[in-house]
Amino acid sequence: MAGLATTYGSGAMSNSMDDIAANAAAFFIIGSNTTEQHPVFGTKIRRAIQKRGAKLIVADPRRIDITDLATVHLQQKAGSDTALINGLMYLILEKGYEDKSFIAERTVDFEAFKEVIQDYPPEKVSEITSVPVELLHEAAEIMGTSQPMAVMWAMGITQHIKGVRNVMALANMQMLLGNMGIPGGGVNPLRGQNNVQGACDLGGLPNVFPGYQKVTSEEVQKKFAQAWGRGTELKVGKTLTEMIPDVEKGETHALYILGEDPVMSDPDTKHIRANLEACEFVILQEIFQSETAIYADVLLPGSSFAEKTGTFTNTERRVQMVRQAINPVGDSRPDWEIISDLAKRIIARTPRLLPLTAPHAGWDYPDTAAIMAEIAALTPQYSGISHKRLENGERLQWPVRDENHSGTPILHVGQFASGKGKFMPIEHIPPAESPDKDYPYIMSTGRVLYHWHGGQMTRRVKGIMEAYGEALVEVNPEDADNLGINGENAIRLTSRHGSIDTKAWVTDRVPPGMVYANFHFPDASANELTHASLDPVSKIPEYKVTAVKVEKI
Repeated sequence: MAGLATTYGSGAMSNSMDDIAANAAAFFIIGSNTTEQHPVFGTKIRRAIQKRGAKLIVADPRRIDITDLATVHLQQKAGSDTALINGLMYLILEKGYEDKSFIAERTVDFEAFKEVIQDYPPEKVSEITSVPVELLHEAAEIMGTSQPMAVMWAMGITQHIKGVRNVMALANMQMLLGNMGIPGGGVNPLRGQNNVQGACDLGGLPNVFPGYQKVTSEEVQKKFAQAWGRGTELKVGKTLTEMIPDVEKGETHALYILGEDPVMSDPDTKHIRANLEACEFVILQEIFQSETAIYADVLLPGSSFAEKTGTFTNTERRVQMVRQAINPVGDSRPDWEIISDLAKRIIARTPRLLPLTAPHAGWDYPDTAAIMAEIAALTPQYSGISHKRLENGERLQWPVRDENHSGTPILHVGQFASGKGKFMPIEHIPPAESPDKDYPYIMSTGRVLYHWHGGQMTRRVKGIMEAYGEALVEVNPEDADNLGINGENAIRLTSRHGSIDTKAWVTDRVPPGMVYANFHFPDASANELTHASLDPVSKIPEYKVTAVKVEKI
């Protein structure tokens, strides 16, 4: 991966939202429905366009709301993102817009990268992406002449079998233009949930300990073994999209699911249900009854954000205090207390391999401030973060080197933490599924403004259900005419993996040949249709491209 993307994992915003909104001369948004899914940041971008005259390029197969603000809307074919990005870089190089000094001083492997880019002239890219050649030229000119430019993306480009490659291509683009380590620039993934960044920072990935310290490093292993009183194997673990399907292979025997609803949010729902049914032991820790709950052998009542104290780390690496506002309802408890009690019971029944040298290696934390102190002791990016500093109102974005360090609003200033940025030659590869005569439409999936993820909370709110109370599938008017659909009659979507009955929303938000479905409603979830083809590196499913058939019923 490009050097700038490996330092802290591929999912950290290099710049702050305020910085981008105040200083970017141009925005390139690809695969992000920003105003609907990140409305606070979307409003800041809107104001920058309206008040400062900043230019906006949006690349998205759908005509989402933010395209109304765009100078250029690149409506690429779903699954063609890499070709689009490479094609734009071809034109940047052709017109001489690249930052030669930045490339020479701060990067390596430029020539190998350039050789691949030469295979993506505008005519070829237009054929792959369906984006007119003249729009490619217009977008490239804005990118090359409007400095600095900030790049933002979300799951629209990562939920593909080449999601990691798409991110690498964007890293290549920003290094090519010299837009790294400066105000108003950077590579800026917009996280899909409120604490995704924090979960990744603190070990919620199978290949790293907290702070993106590799589990395969003997030195790192020794460090955590001494702190926790127990070592682990020198090998990468499994992702969610591997663990559940491995039930049927006899490789997963028990699942502890915390705040997740895989029946709603994972691909190929029929297969997920079968694996959960077959799993020997399932624990679910939740705040509401979910679709996954019916498969749980044990239900543990967790608590909501309002019932506990701790921190979230948001999409711009900013650590924020969460303060308990109400007492936990009923028998519910803060999640860390439940986990600690389970750990103590396991320790009591398991021989210790190493002495417990850390203050709380026996899981006897008095509060979350003590947990944060342990995080600071073991995680370099969080070394200077404490509840006390956050309670005093300090705005801390990691890395925070020590208790006197004020944090890092912009990453990669002057140099990349890992040395020089590495250009990566990235070729376009087609999606795992393509339309054919039996399944002639491309279905993409995502959220709608009114609901959130599996809908377990939003479907319980009367006002939200009055505004958007059933699953709707976006269908282009031209396709609707051909299918005899008027928005009132029921339709059936069928893929190679399942079928759902629902209603159509006839709209030009989607182009002909494409439909858009959400996964908020159990009776018509798009994930009944999606397939479990995974990115080979990140193991994320290709939610955004599924071949389907659409019928009036």
